[in-house]
Amino acid sequence: MNQHTLKASVSLSGIGLHTGKKVSMTLQPAPVNHGFKFKRIDLEGQPVINADADAVTSTQRGTTIQYGDAQVSTVEHTLSAFIGSNLDNVLVEIDGPEAPILDGSAIQIIRAIEKVGIEEQDAKRDYFEIEEPISYKDELTGSELLALPADDYQITTMIDFNSPVLGQQYASLEDFADYKSEIAPCRTFVFLHEVEKLLSLNLIKGGDLDNAIVIVDRVMEQDDLDRLAKKLNKPSIKVDQEGILNTTDLHFSNEPARHKLLDVIGDMALIGKHIKGKIVATKPGHTVNVQFAKKLKKLYKAQRKLRGKPKYDVDAPPIYDLEGIRGLLPHRYPFLLVDKIIELSDTHVVGVKSVTFNEFFFPGHFPGNPVMPGVLQLEAMAQTGGILIMSTLPDPQNWDTYFLKISEAKFKNLVVPGDALILKMELLSPVRRGLVHMQGTAYVGNKIVSEAEMIAQIIKRK
Repeated sequence: MNQHTLKASVSLSGIGLHTGKKVSMTLQPAPVNHGFKFKRIDLEGQPVINADADAVTSTQRGTTIQYGDAQVSTVEHTLSAFIGSNLDNVLVEIDGPEAPILDGSAIQIIRAIEKVGIEEQDAKRDYFEIEEPISYKDELTGSELLALPADDYQITTMIDFNSPVLGQQYASLEDFADYKSEIAPCRTFVFLHEVEKLLSLNLIKGGDLDNAIVIVDRVMEQDDLDRLAKKLNKPSIKVDQEGILNTTDLHFSNEPARHKLLDVIGDMALIGKHIKGKIVATKPGHTVNVQFAKKLKKLYKAQRKLRGKPKYDVDAPPIYDLEGIRGLLPHRYPFLLVDKIIELSDTHVVGVKSVTFNEFFFPGHFPGNPVMPGVLQLEAMAQTGGILIMSTLPDPQNWDTYFLKISEAKFKNLVVPGDALILKMELLSPVRRGLVHMQGTAYVGNKIVSEAEMIAQIIKRK
């Protein structure tokens, strides 16, 4: 499937649930691979904040993202509507620190998106595919999220507030074509006995019976209700029995569980990719949702790197064998650390180093426990990258390459005798003034063993 954005811009306005201040936001079309971003147009420089799990700074009664001093809170309903609308790229221009709560659900955002329409873009969508079970549990709260392999995105939520009104509830979305009718209209909710505490924390200043379901799970004294009504600037509240305080009926008998599902979709959008898999969330909340999103994002990045893992056919003739490499590089035994080149293009190269017990470094690193030093793995990558550059020169024997910088070096798994070390080097930018900027990744089997970003310079020999 290709990526999608809006056909035109559309605006919404309302008050922030926690700030109580009026705010307007405009949803703008965005180019391919842009993702979801929020732009604070009311601040100097109009800073842009990525909707990213690593940008989350608070999960107190909502999800807040921040970049520098700029932040936007309660972004989960907006992001949920984007995923529910099958969007990939949107810029949200907003003139305040919090997204408008609207009616407490995502339905008004969905209708605004439908008003302008969705446009297919000329680029493939990159999915995060769940390939094996992944779980996260908060031992303190008992909240748990589980991701399972599935062909499409599916979500199930189960909640239990130990409340005589809510009890245990369950909700499921197996087809996102049903998002608009089954999930988007479901409003946020709060227990009446929590309201005073939330107000004391400087929260829910914009809360109202028009944008939240208020659940009465225990009868409160009238003095407490009168004090609460005064804080809310409302007429006196009377509660004679447990139930729903709102004068309107629930949209669904399990509306709270469905709203929790809406929130999970919004928080999972912080991974930055659409998901192929099933999410099962037990007692979800923004804190555990975001922690799980961070874990999934980290796994996605590792998965993406493995997608680029070269295929090594031992029977296929190499592009350069050892003698060909010796014609391009000045390195010789014992410091020539590439045995063959199996892929070569204008922007990447793949080499192979067959690690044997006879390597010069094993007797001392370490006796009785031979391990290939990480620095030599980097050197093997660099030599592989040097072949890419030297193969473009008419006289490679007259040139040498020298390291200028190594950054983001990581060593993830041991390399031991018997391993076939696959070395992939990719140009990150065109070669200018002899400067070569490359990303290196080393694999053994289906594991990344090391990686680094490198800058080198090619210099003509005197």
